[in-house]
Amino acid sequence: MTIIVGNDHAAVNMKEEIVTYLKELGHQVVNYGVDTAQSCDYPEIGEKVGQAVAAGEGGLGILFCGTGIGMAIVANKVRGVRAAVCTDTTMARLARQHNNANILTIGARITGTEAAKDIVRTYLESEFEGGRHEQRVDMIRDIENR
Repeated sequence: MTIIVGNDHAAVNMKEEIVTYLKELGHQVVNYGVDTAQSCDYPEIGEKVGQAVAAGEGGLGILFCGTGIGMAIVANKVRGVRAAVCTDTTMARLARQHNNANILTIGARITGTEAAKDIVRTYLESEFEGGRHEQRVDMIRDIENR
């Protein structure tokens, strides 16, 4: 699967570690993030990744910033994106199974790299359950379209 990633200056190291991990798992990676710790504006990166995922340029997206919150807020402004901040594997699993989240966000200042790898693996291995959850995701889509 192609995974679209992005990060700001606070998450360069974590992004690099996770990109290596994704490649080890056999995924292709498209990187819209920065590669230096020089301060940057995360909304530009979050929007690019959100647009790419919404346009179907990759299967799923992963965004990294200091807390994961800013990137999630930005990505969720893009029509068709359901971004979820996840700090553990249960959140990652349920974000996919119940919310059909298409972008995972992780806070590099909140979550350690090994925990982030577990979160990413769980997120990628989990699948949307549909059923009663489909109706709710459809409701979210309706709100977005109003």
